[in-house]
Amino acid sequence: RLYRLAADRGLVVAQYNIGLCYDRGTGVVRSDADAVRWFHLAADQGYAGAQYCLSRYYQEGTAVVQDSCEAARWLRLAADQGTVDACTTLGQFYRRGNGVPQDNAEAAR
Repeated sequence: RLYRLAADRGLVVAQYNIGLCYDRGTGVVRSDADAVRWFHLAADQGYAGAQYCLSRYYQEGTAVVQDSCEAARWLRLAADQGTVDACTTLGQFYRRGNGVPQDNAEAAR
């Protein structure tokens, strides 16, 4: 309840944590659509964890239209902030040419 109050007031960490709750079904009924909504709010404010989580939804096409380019865009934003999982996944995208041009040098970076 307090997370929701803080999230409704724009607190990015609260928005991200509510997204995680919906993503995992922790304390709420699991809902991919609600998770995406909260992750979007936090990601749009530059929160790297939310950007990475949002990229997963676009990769899988869960609660959003599958879009490798959009997934790569969110991965790039999270990776630029040093999110290790985003860096690794983005490297795989470059190695395969998934949503980005195939580029082994960029994949190795």
